[in-house]
Amino acid sequence: MTLNICTSTFNKRNSSSLDTYLSVNGYKAWKDIVSNKTSKSDIISKIKNSGLRGKGGAGFLTGVKWSFIPLTNDQKYLVCNSDESEPGTCKDRDILRYNPHSVIEGMLIACYAIGASVGYNYLRGEFIKEQWSVFNNAILEAQKNNLIGKNILSSDISIDIIPLIGAGAYIVGEETAMLESIEGKRGMPRIKPPFPAVKGLYGKPTIINNTETLATVPSIMLNNIDWYKDLGVNGSEGVKMFCMSGHINNPGNYEIPLGTPFSDLLNLAGGVTKGRNLKAVIPGGSSVPVVKGEEMMKLNMDYESIAKAGSMLGSGGVIVMDDTTCMVSVLQRISRFYYSESCGQCTPCREGTGWLYKILSNILSGNGTEHDLMQLDRIASQIEGHCICALGDAAAMPVRSFLKNFWNEFEYYVVKKQSMVSQ
Repeated sequence: MTLNICTSTFNKRNSSSLDTYLSVNGYKAWKDIVSNKTSKSDIISKIKNSGLRGKGGAGFLTGVKWSFIPLTNDQKYLVCNSDESEPGTCKDRDILRYNPHSVIEGMLIACYAIGASVGYNYLRGEFIKEQWSVFNNAILEAQKNNLIGKNILSSDISIDIIPLIGAGAYIVGEETAMLESIEGKRGMPRIKPPFPAVKGLYGKPTIINNTETLATVPSIMLNNIDWYKDLGVNGSEGVKMFCMSGHINNPGNYEIPLGTPFSDLLNLAGGVTKGRNLKAVIPGGSSVPVVKGEEMMKLNMDYESIAKAGSMLGSGGVIVMDDTTCMVSVLQRISRFYYSESCGQCTPCREGTGWLYKILSNILSGNGTEHDLMQLDRIASQIEGHCICALGDAAAMPVRSFLKNFWNEFEYYVVKKQSMVSQ
């Protein structure tokens, strides 16, 4: 598939080179499309029927999203969202580092399918030291081999792939804020509708997909629909990369079949450090609700199972916490992040995230009251669902889930009136 971080071959050869990618049938799907002039509708149908879902957070069917693009001759754009800023998530950076040509080929196929002549890859600002250089080198290699650019492979197809680098703002990971940034404006989310597929970049129809999603497209086109579907287990379809971090022995990125039991994934990552008990798991990046450890051990890693547990698969950033973890301290740190990263456009988010952080800091210092605990839930409920983009929800959902699942710890700080910061 897109990346197998566990294989030793990455240490023995330049995995990001064009030669390496070609040796594993890289660009074969793209060459077949160009030579056969494959129907755009056939490509969209194949991606739709494969069950490929967006791997950046929402999990929306990729082929369905592509089908929203209007069937006109107007200028259209594709944007690859490589602004991987969700805490606990580190998969896209490794795809860009080790397998950039899979992203380029996926972007080319997507551009062709939706009728876009230009595709932008927007990389996170912190990627400038390595991923930016690797991806640009891959672009140059593809250009030299006439895989992108004008009259690709002596055809009448012309598609440009343009890499861009952000400035390290979390908010531009939101798709419309990213469009604003590409246009040279301040990265602030737009009110929807209209949605990007109707009015996106420079006011033209635009499709935005995550890095991992686009890197998966060539393999689906090269093989077949059933091949990808059958990779999943326990009733799920396809695969997903999970970023395992926290109190585990072997942190890293693991691409596994969707539907794999969490217990198997945890074992793959070496289990909880020092043989301690599992206390809690954030299954999809810091913006999704936390799940108690004992409940998480009963779940499968797929969209439906995690949703039934009251959380989301999200970006696949799995944060594991053992029984020594102070949940009040964890939530305070998460809230500080969202307070810092709010763009300030929406009053509930701009003011509410600040209040959440200040109240949690007060509780953590041993100066909190029972009224503060009630305020946390009240403020979070007033933020959630009342903002232009999902950052407000991202700040509110962890607060409400932490209070629900670990109320006794928050209450302890209030009742005992003591701080455990020094411990």
